[in-house]
Amino acid sequence: MSTLGIGVIGCGNISASYMTLAPLFKGIEMRACADLNADAAKARAEEFGLRAETVEGLLAADDIDIIVNLTVPAAHYEVSRRILEAGKHSYSEKPFVLTLEEGENLRKLAEEKGLRVGSAPDTFMGGAHQLARAVLDEGSTGAIRGGTCHVLSFGMEHWHPNPDFFFQPGGGPILDLGPYYITNLVQLIGPVKAVAAMTGKGRETRTIGNGPRDGEQIPVDTPTTIQALLEFENGAIINFGASWDVKAHRHPNMELYGLDASLYVPDPNFFGGDVVLAKPEGEEVVAERGHPFSVSNTNDGRDIPRANYRCAGLADMAQAILAGRPHRCSQELATHVVEVMTAILQAGEDRAWMTMQTRCERPAALSPDDAQALLV
Repeated sequence: MSTLGIGVIGCGNISASYMTLAPLFKGIEMRACADLNADAAKARAEEFGLRAETVEGLLAADDIDIIVNLTVPAAHYEVSRRILEAGKHSYSEKPFVLTLEEGENLRKLAEEKGLRVGSAPDTFMGGAHQLARAVLDEGSTGAIRGGTCHVLSFGMEHWHPNPDFFFQPGGGPILDLGPYYITNLVQLIGPVKAVAAMTGKGRETRTIGNGPRDGEQIPVDTPTTIQALLEFENGAIINFGASWDVKAHRHPNMELYGLDASLYVPDPNFFGGDVVLAKPEGEEVVAERGHPFSVSNTNDGRDIPRANYRCAGLADMAQAILAGRPHRCSQELATHVVEVMTAILQAGEDRAWMTMQTRCERPAALSPDDAQALLV
């Protein structure tokens, strides 16, 4: 068998990206989808030429090997558990789960069943971030000892028609956007050792700014401004600011400070962008190295060309299953990132340092040849 059948549970906004991009990759074939809302599943199935199923039907389908869990974050654990119990491999959208305990439970179940578990984000496999990885691994910056990360905006309610879950436990800028940043930091410099944080929220309610619920007020029940310090096992100390209470700013997304030079890394929410090596004498060099996942293949909502290779992590997991090798968007990586994020929130509540209980190895680098091998 050279191709694994893919099913999707959850036919909301993000499902269209997976279904659109899956045909770019070897080893996977989208075959069916399901949703608690049968009409949503039927609409997606008709749009992409798939088979609409009930959730129970998809779990039992003989032609489905991996099920992609695209439900809301609060349902990720339960749905992933059901996928594994049905004898299917599970690949989840981020955040993987909402507690370390949930992650450990899924790990044990997957081991018992002999199944794979993977999770987004896979943007760290993008050409820009793999180039940054190569620059660091070649020693161009010297040892990384510091850095800053910023993901700051005024929230999701101005564009998302149903943004409620963003502002409930399981949402917020740490659990929603933090996976991109923390996962990329781990793949660049290794696992996190400890965290400290302060957290708060700018408003008690938010106003939906578009769609049929335009003008409706929704409650805010999770922190929306977080300032955290992350101590890594390699000795680096990274300042991470995440907020949905910022109207404008000039902070770059990610900078890493080595003993010999600094590295400016583009937004880890995307696959591409410029990687800049900044030397102490003032010279700045835009690092370049051809990579398939740096090639722009779409435009974003502001008509900016973007490289978008969502499904790369899913395809890598499928090919890893077929080849009997580890996959990059691994459960170990995802669980460690979940622990880091939930520890940041707990540290903010307790005003305390939190030491990590989990660790993971950096996922294998994805060379240009490795990336090309994933593509049709």
